[in-house]
Amino acid sequence: MKGFRSFITRGNLIELAVAVVIGTAFTAVVTAIVGDLITPLIAAIGGKPNFASLTFTVNHSRFLYGAFLNAAVSFLIIAAVVYFLIVSPMAKIMARMARAVEVTTRDCPECLSSIPLAATRCMYCTVQVRPVAR
Repeated sequence: MKGFRSFITRGNLIELAVAVVIGTAFTAVVTAIVGDLITPLIAAIGGKPNFASLTFTVNHSRFLYGAFLNAAVSFLIIAAVVYFLIVSPMAKIMARMARAVEVTTRDCPECLSSIPLAATRCMYCTVQVRPVAR
C-alpha cells in the first residue's frame, strides 16, 4: 500500500491529472466557440453549416463523405481558434517577458562555451577575451 500511495502522490502524476481536467474543460470551451459562434458564421456566409447528408454511391455502396467533411472543417476551425486566440497571444506575451531578462553571459569566441560578460579569460579553454562593457 505504501508504494501505491507514493505512486499516486507523485508530483508529475498529480500535474498530469490536473492537465487532463483543464484540457477537458478547455475542450468544452473551444467546442462551444466553434459550435455556437464560428459554425453559424460560416453558415451565414456559405449557406450550408452541416455536410453530414452528403453521400455518393458506387455499386450500391453508399459513401458518407459528409461526416468526414464536417470533422475536417471542425478540426481546421478548432485549430485556427486555438492558434489565433491562445498560441499567438501567448507567444507575444512570452516574447515580451523574454526581452525584459538581462543578458549576463556570452559565448567564448574560441570554444563557444557560455562565459560571464565581464570575463577576461574563458574558464573552459583559458583563451583571453575582451570584457564586454555594459
